Amino acid sequence: MAGEQLVVFNINSESFGISITQVKEIIKPMEIFKVPNTPDYIEGLINLRGKVHTVFNLRKKFGLPNVAFDDNTKIIIVNVNSMTIGFIVDEVNEIIRVEDENIENTPKALMTGVNSRYLKGVAKTGERIILILDLANALSITEEAEAEKAMKTAK
Repeated sequence: MAGEQLVVFNINSESFGISITQVKEIIKPMEIFKVPNTPDYIEGLINLRGKVHTVFNLRKKFGLPNVAFDDNTKIIIVNVNSMTIGFIVDEVNEIIRVEDENIENTPKALMTGVNSRYLKGVAKTGERIILILDLANALSITEEAEAEKAMKTAK
């Protein structure tokens, strides 16, 4: 089957996509338990049906201005490098299929503030451009360790 299905979401008016195969579910923000001594971009922990997950705020991770959560804010629960974590995004828009010929490598001179190591490509759909996140590289080894540490603190 050619192409890729992407869950498309916005952060700071930019469209991002992640492969639907990595998404477990999309939820509304819920009570987030702060964990002391964790980086600013780790929002805290959530208890989702008896399982505790670390939640990252992608705005903070990408160095973008912080905004208050609203009715559009969502937490995308994803599988990353054998961990299940949450990413807070401004809103989830849609699920689309993008054919392989409409996916290009990430341009070297990317205009966004997002580090290009977080991206695995750019999808073109009509006039829109969607930055495809590479979740395997979205978290550094240090950040994965911080997520693990936050989880252990909760136990």
